[in-house]
Amino acid sequence: MNPTIKVIIPAYNEEESIAHVIQEIPEVVSEVIVVSNRSTDQTEKVAKQAGATVLREEQMGYGYACLKGMDYIAASKEKTDIIVFLDGDYSDYPAELTTIVAPIIHDDIDMVIGARDKKLREAGSMTFPQIFGNWLATRLMKLFFNARFTDLGPFRAIKYDKLLSLEMEDKTYGWTVEMQLKVLRKKYTYTEVSVPYKKRIGVSKVSGTIKGAIFAGVKILSWIFKYSFS
Repeated sequence: MNPTIKVIIPAYNEEESIAHVIQEIPEVVSEVIVVSNRSTDQTEKVAKQAGATVLREEQMGYGYACLKGMDYIAASKEKTDIIVFLDGDYSDYPAELTTIVAPIIHDDIDMVIGARDKKLREAGSMTFPQIFGNWLATRLMKLFFNARFTDLGPFRAIKYDKLLSLEMEDKTYGWTVEMQLKVLRKKYTYTEVSVPYKKRIGVSKVSGTIKGAIFAGVKILSWIFKYSFS
């Protein structure tokens, strides 16, 4: 039996990119859920026209948007086996979703990270704060937890029941690292698959600003040290 796969896409003012993302998601996905994080442009209208379920989250924050999508899925009470998280800026290749979910379907892995391999990245697709932040965070996770992660990539898949058991709580920039740390703590199985990565459409709301990069870095490091010394 084929698993039921649902995609959650947090989106803030992504009217130029969101339709491209939705249209390139493989047909194996049963529902695409776009969570507009208080967008002020036409993101919601464009996403609906492209065939997505559209929700609106008024609290600003990546984690808030992801949690909104999870609440919707829980309330629907529909069978769900795998959740895929994907950004709405078209920096990832949505067609790679089948590659990312494959280890879950065929090898019974609990979580898969789409790692933005340097060899597959378009030049300039990741900013210096992103590259350095990923390097530092994954090195610290290796030091404290003997983790094998190389990236905090937002394009990821996880078994739905395992996701619920993590009791995710971060509302902003720490969402990805919180998930990975809790997977390590619970000793769930995980792996990475290398995925291509390209320049996003528009300007990043996190790495594209000094304030966003600093806040993201502080939040990520705070989660790592919290789990390292607790």
